This record gives sequence, structure tokens and C-alpha cells, in this order.
Amino acid sequence: MRFGYGTNGFANHRLDDALAVLADLGYTGVALTLDHDHLDPFAPALARRVAAVRRRLADLGLGVVIETGARYLLDPWHKHAPTLLHDDPTRRVEFLRRAVRIGADLGAEAVSFWAGVRPEPVAPAAAWDRLVAGCAAVVDAADATGVPLGFEPEPGMLVEDIAGWRRLRAALGDPRVFGITLDIGHCRCLEPQPVPACVLDVAEHLVNVQIDDMRRGVHEHLEFGTGEIDFPPVLRALADAGYRGLVAVELPRHSHAAPAVAARSIDFLRAAARAEASAHAEAPAPAEAPARPAPAAAPRSAPTDTPDRKAAVRM
Repeated sequence: MRFGYGTNGFANHRLDDALAVLADLGYTGVALTLDHDHLDPFAPALARRVAAVRRRLADLGLGVVIETGARYLLDPWHKHAPTLLHDDPTRRVEFLRRAVRIGADLGAEAVSFWAGVRPEPVAPAAAWDRLVAGCAAVVDAADATGVPLGFEPEPGMLVEDIAGWRRLRAALGDPRVFGITLDIGHCRCLEPQPVPACVLDVAEHLVNVQIDDMRRGVHEHLEFGTGEIDFPPVLRALADAGYRGLVAVELPRHSHAAPAVAARSIDFLRAAARAEASAHAEAPAPAEAPARPAPAAAPRSAPTDTPDRKAAVRM
């Protein structure tokens, strides 16, 4: 399992320092949020800065996915405005298309984004039409670069669950590049099925995973062990799904103690991975029963052709 950490949980660190801390702790990737302080997509000399980050990631052996949920990046007065649902979503569309190009230049495994909260004056049908149109423009950019898109269902947004993501993907014509970003905490928060079932439900389209603890009905990203999620079965589901991408810790409100939280998080995930492996390790073969003597005139029975079954443990 490839564990990463979101740079939105290192908001008080320089990006270079954050990457070094995460590599030193043993993470193998980062979920890089394009933001004012971490690879600002609108500051001068973008190409040069992107190239420098790519080299730094390579030097540290870190994979990367691009996250696009920075606050106040496009509007200094409103946290996530404009979204794809606003009257004029141009800045959001262009930002997402730029994020795709940055992702391509970094060699990113995916670019993640979400719908946004429906503005109160916008009718639901109009908001949906805007979302589909905006996503189509981003899909075109992703098609041109080959970078997978991970659309994230987000509690409280127009698309907040897996069912909504499926509806959106169908409305777009099921494009190959339009995958899903699955936040494990969100599954516990609002999905009707158990968390491992959520993973397996979207296995075919899973391109990005965020991991955190959470409680039912409360959208609050929690440190591991302080919510309600049992993590070894979640890691087993990811392995059974054949997922090979990053599993990145998503704790955006923990920057005040980032190194300590990141250290606790990877220790917890490693312990959960060991527990998952132990639970599914090969059990000792049962003792063979003594052979029952056959009647003298009866032919010997043919040997069984059933192969030994071994539990597959994928980390």
C-alpha cells in the first residue's frame, strides 16, 4: 500500500520543507493542493517552478496527485468561489484546466476536483447543467494530456455521494478519463453501505484515495482512531480492488501540528496494514485424517485434484 499525505495539512510549511518531512517519515507520495503557498498556479515563472517541484519529487521518491480545493485561491472574499455552479464559472474551469496541465508536467497520477455547493439563487436543474458543462471542458483537457481525473463526491456539495458521481459520469458519456476520488471518511459519513463495500463498488474507476477517520453524519476529518472507522478491512478492500494508487491522509485542519500528526498517521496506517495482513495470512493446514482402509476388492480412489488454496495478502 502506497501511503501519502495531503499538503493542505502542511499549510504553515514551505512546500520543499513539507516534502522533505513527509519523505523522512516514510511516505511514498503527496496529494499536492495547488495554493498560494504551495506551487501557486497563478504566480510568475510557473513552468520553472513546476519543473523544480518535479525534480524534488523525483529526488525524494514521492509520487503525486493534484488536489484543487484550495480556499480563497480564486476569490479573496469567498472560500471556494467561483465553483462550476456559479453564474460565471470561467475562472474555475480555467483553473481546473491549468491544474490538468500542471499535473501532466509533474507526472501526476490524477487530478482531483469536486462540484461545489449550489448557490442558493441557482435552481438545482441549472446547477446540474452547469456542472456537466464544466466537467466536460475539464474532461477535454484531460483527454489531451492523458491525466486521469478523480471527481470527489463531497458532503454538502451538489454531488456528495457515489450515486451522484455515477449519475454525473453517465451524463458526460462515461468518459474513460473521468474516475473517482474516494474519501474514506466521507464513506462513513454518509454512504448507505459499509466503507469496504464503497471501495469495491467503485473499484473499476478508482484513481485517487483520501483517507481519514470520521463519524456517521458529521463531516469532520479526524485523526485515525478518533472516529468510527475500522481501517484494516478498508485496506483489505483496496487490495482486493487492485488499487495501486496513492492512499493519502486528508487532514486539512491539522497544519498547526503537521509533523507530529503526519508521524502518528503513518504509524497508525502501518499498524493497520500489519493487522490486515495478519488477519488474512495463510492459516495452518489442517491435520490429515488417517486413511480409511478400502475393501480388498474395491479399486483405490483417485487422488483429489483440488489445489491448495492460499490467502492472497497484497500490501
